[in-house]
Amino acid sequence: MNKLKTLAALAMAAAIAISVTGTPTQAQDVKQATKGKEVNMVLLPKFLGISVFDEAHQGAEEAHAELGNTGKLEFLGPTPENSVAGQIEIVQAATTRGVGAIMISNNAGEQLAPAAKEALAKGIKVVTWDSPLSPDAEVLFVAQVDFGSMGQVMADMALDLVGPDGGEFAFLSASPDAANQNAWMAATVEALKDPKYAKVKLVDTVYGNDTSEDSYKAALGLVDKYPDLKVIMAPTTVGIASAAKAMQDEGLCDKVKVSGLGLPSEMASYVKNGCAPAFALWSFVDLGYLTYYTSYMLATGDITGDIGEKFNAGRMGDYTIEADPGREGGKRVLMGPFTVYNKDNIDAATGMMSDATPEATP
Repeated sequence: MNKLKTLAALAMAAAIAISVTGTPTQAQDVKQATKGKEVNMVLLPKFLGISVFDEAHQGAEEAHAELGNTGKLEFLGPTPENSVAGQIEIVQAATTRGVGAIMISNNAGEQLAPAAKEALAKGIKVVTWDSPLSPDAEVLFVAQVDFGSMGQVMADMALDLVGPDGGEFAFLSASPDAANQNAWMAATVEALKDPKYAKVKLVDTVYGNDTSEDSYKAALGLVDKYPDLKVIMAPTTVGIASAAKAMQDEGLCDKVKVSGLGLPSEMASYVKNGCAPAFALWSFVDLGYLTYYTSYMLATGDITGDIGEKFNAGRMGDYTIEADPGREGGKRVLMGPFTVYNKDNIDAATGMMSDATPEATP
């Protein structure tokens, strides 16, 4: 798989080229945060119990301390089984309490929009991160990467993993309402229209509800349904680890490769044993930090959220609020970049040098 050695460098270059928000700007044009104000803020993940959301909370806590916010930062999330209703209830309760900002990774689709709009109407700054709402239900979206570039990378990984003869691949996503994963998959499908991907065939999209058990079963269901399947592409950290474990447990890693978006700490052994030769991700600690910084400055009035507005986000540097090219009427702050991980850089990313095999799924 000779292309895997170059994917990381190509992805990094593409993301940096796209991520113009971090371009150095003249100091007098960049707005600074007023530290030490009191703003009660809620960080709302899709649901609790997922490592990447814990990392985002870590980043938000870092920014909370750095900015000297004398208000409270609450990390509140529903259970996986009650994600949609739970997210709505948390937003409604936070609105009733009158917090200054609600930071949402949307897992409820447009079902969450009425509650978010009610919060906006009461002056609460609703900022989405990881997964957006409709533009009229948020002030802006803190995007981890450019969604179009993510689709290109997943298409490239699929192309390499199916091999020179081509073949079938399928998506294993989280839930039908996950706006971010839907956008990444749509961007991948768009990228596949290029003639160079003519031998890459998307055969199905299934959902594992971002739980290990459901994702494991969904992966096995795909290989049962499609005997010629060569790749499972999972744009979810829970899904990719569960799919890789399923292929390992069934002795299918030589036949079906797994790729998508994953945590290096969870995927290192699967990279080493060939079940998941390449995958991508960005820093969720940085995403939580940037989301908090942006939301705090909106809530304190340091920034207004207008397109073209520049601000400094602490250790992460300067950003510009821009129109979201993927959502008409939407605004975003683009973090970037992402990294493609493979056998050449996985040890450096995790500090792991062993070839330990993950435990089998219970």
